[in-house]
Amino acid sequence: MEKFVKLTGVAAPLPVVNIDTDMIIPKDYLKTIKRTGLGKGLFAEARYNEDGSENADFVLNKPAYRQAKILIAGDNFGCGSSREHAPWALADFGIRCVISTSFADIFYNNCFKNGILPIKVTPEQLEMLMDDAERGSNAIITVDLEKQEISGPDGGSISFELDSFKRHCLLNGLDDISLTMEKQGNIATYEARLAADRPWA
Repeated sequence: MEKFVKLTGVAAPLPVVNIDTDMIIPKDYLKTIKRTGLGKGLFAEARYNEDGSENADFVLNKPAYRQAKILIAGDNFGCGSSREHAPWALADFGIRCVISTSFADIFYNNCFKNGILPIKVTPEQLEMLMDDAERGSNAIITVDLEKQEISGPDGGSISFELDSFKRHCLLNGLDDISLTMEKQGNIATYEARLAADRPWA
């Protein structure tokens, strides 16, 4: 998993509450277990018209936000079903950080396992960040995970809280498999002892 230390990029405003995982990645895209290629389906029902053409009014189709790396979203982001395809689609599109006032628990935890940093802020802070994000290509925001700080285009900053273990995992690019592999020596020792104690097993 790619490490997350500091991210600087365009922030796209999505001032919609209760964005569920079906809106993030519609069920039609759930036939694959690959983590790549899902970016095209991100927010598909909002991004595309019925004939498959792009909806010019959707934020990620606007020229200023096509390369957005950060999403500023309304309350209760990621609610609905527990599909892990939702963070896969965000990551494949290029979104590495989502900022909101609250997240659905399963989506929130899935983000950390897929290299995405979800940040919880106050409603007042979200309003400030949303205002920054509405500046189009000038909506450059820096997220510093080491300092736990968000810096806006005018130089102002916001501090955020994060569980220390989740922070450690993102800073070091550790998913569940990587965390297990860190214990490889202990696992090998245990298996060797088990084989000696129970040769019949």
